[in-house]
Amino acid sequence: MRIGAFLPAAGFPGRDHTATLEAAARAAEAAERAGFDEVWFAEHHFMSYGVCPSAVAMAAFVLGRTRTVRVGTAVSVLSTAHPVALAEQANLLDQVSGGRFVLGVGRGGPWVDLEVFGTGLDRYERGFGESLEVLLRALRGGPMRADGAVFGFREVEIVPGPRTAPHPEAVVAATSEATLGLAAEAGLPVMLGMHQDAGEQARMLAEYARLRERAGGAPVRGHVAASVAHVEDTRERARKVMLESLPRWLGPGLAGYTTVDGRPRAERDPDAYAAFLCDAHAVGSPEECARRLREQAGATGADALMLLVEGAGEEEAVLRNIARLGEEVLPAVRGGA
Repeated sequence: MRIGAFLPAAGFPGRDHTATLEAAARAAEAAERAGFDEVWFAEHHFMSYGVCPSAVAMAAFVLGRTRTVRVGTAVSVLSTAHPVALAEQANLLDQVSGGRFVLGVGRGGPWVDLEVFGTGLDRYERGFGESLEVLLRALRGGPMRADGAVFGFREVEIVPGPRTAPHPEAVVAATSEATLGLAAEAGLPVMLGMHQDAGEQARMLAEYARLRERAGGAPVRGHVAASVAHVEDTRERARKVMLESLPRWLGPGLAGYTTVDGRPRAERDPDAYAAFLCDAHAVGSPEECARRLREQAGATGADALMLLVEGAGEEEAVLRNIARLGEEVLPAVRGGA
């Protein structure tokens, strides 16, 4: 059971971009010291939900400041990136980090990013499958060409090739059956979000297994299930901290999602969403957090857990949370998983 720290570089009010990004980098170093296996960075554009616009660049920076922890993207958005360019960057980080880089990719959403970066709504709605296929071919290195509806180019040599055979570890964020199906056909593991409880994540992975079997492929390992994790001496204290801090981030952060075509989007009440996260995930005493994470691992069958550890907002509280998780929770989860 691999356990990672999820660091979206959350834009809490009252903290500037410099402080937020420096705190995320220090949190990654703290996670390595605390015994986490992985740290994950998110990509967001034009919003305070996360102020890191390039998870790959942030991963590169942190790989240079760490020695053992694996560093991944959760996720790099394929709908606004060229898959070959992303593969080149992933192979480069795979090479220079000694295989510690993990590439998480996702479809993204119908957001204004598509307009700003010029890829358009069609890349989001119909181009993800081709983007994923081109990405996987490029990750293997060597000569390749493309003759698809979206990508067409003459044969080129992908340089550098990967250090990890057959390609750097890759995982696909999935929130729909369509994306589950594409990941299953490609034989790639999936990443499930913290907006789902363990039961919903288990149903997603059961559907993935069905789709993978229908595609005629062998079972796939490496699935990642996200959770919120915050530890205090008591459950009441942990919930109080989270219910006070999370809405301060979630309110303006979630409001920052702007659709490219004006379509209505589902909106979450930040207080209600914070309560759901506390109820669904590992928020409580060390014993309760360990129990909830063991239950999540057992119910889903995921091979890795990805824990949002920034929920308290203030850097000192986040670092304390990481240290306590490493000392009081992670050993109990690994011992019982």
